[in-house]
Amino acid sequence: MRRLIQFLARFTAVIGGLVLTVLILMTTFSIIGRTINKVLHSEYFQTQLNGLSQGLLDLGIGEINGNYELLEAGIAFAIFSFLPICQFYGSHASVDIFTSFLSRRANRWIAAFWELVLTAVILLIIWRLFEGMQRYIGNGETTLFLQFPVWWAYAASFAAGIVSCIVAVYCAVIRVIEAIKDENILPSEQGAH
Repeated sequence: MRRLIQFLARFTAVIGGLVLTVLILMTTFSIIGRTINKVLHSEYFQTQLNGLSQGLLDLGIGEINGNYELLEAGIAFAIFSFLPICQFYGSHASVDIFTSFLSRRANRWIAAFWELVLTAVILLIIWRLFEGMQRYIGNGETTLFLQFPVWWAYAASFAAGIVSCIVAVYCAVIRVIEAIKDENILPSEQGAH
């Protein structure tokens, strides 16, 4: 079971990383295109190099149409894609100023408690995400520029969110078992050092 959960967490993180890389490239090209478009519309290019300027503008050099819509949907998906790997490895940010003075066993119980709380929060978020997706499916709303249905972005995030829920529940159960047995089962980063 552990290998399956670890695979799911890593797989969604890789997919999220690929989506994030594509978004970074898209944003970079969009900014470069917008900058070149501004230069081609400058007074110098319009008066001195009008033919070249107009030819390049006719090729469509400029900002990528709908890049904000794609960025918004893609970032949401990437966030939900990275949640499982953070959950599995216990890599969420933590502050242990007060707990560093406690025993290892006490810290295990604290970690188990917060793992249960985080699991409940993730389940709540994914439930509400599903409800939002249902609302957008029902009303047929589309994005402004690309005109793709808004629910598509919700569905992509929901798919990654389901994996987050599976990993969160598994990790919560294992953290409680770790606290009971006072032994390590899952890897744990225990915050920044």
